[in-house]
Amino acid sequence: MFTAFTLMAGPFEDVISAIKQGDAGNLSKHLDNTVEINMLGKSSSYSRAQAEIILKDFFGKNNVKSFEIIHKGGQEGGSQFGIGNLVTSGGNFRTSFFLQKKGSTFVLNELRFENK
Repeated sequence: MFTAFTLMAGPFEDVISAIKQGDAGNLSKHLDNTVEINMLGKSSSYSRAQAEIILKDFFGKNNVKSFEIIHKGGQEGGSQFGIGNLVTSGGNFRTSFFLQKKGSTFVLNELRFENK
């Protein structure tokens, strides 16, 4: 059983909820100071502000219809990840996100949107 998820249900569930809603603003609340974003095979590191703009643009062009987690895991008290299927008006994406413990909280330090 994933006991780590009971400890961090807040940030993990918040990220899932923000993706389901296509809400870049709420998603950005959990971003690290720099975040790796891999979108359609192009990967770069961005500041939190840059990442929010990129995510707003992505969700603006791809209205979310559904997001379903298919796998989650991680280490007790350490990093956590989720992988899911994102269905949008612009296509379907295999979406992965990675949360890392930083101090007493978890931050989103990597997001991937890959064509299915």
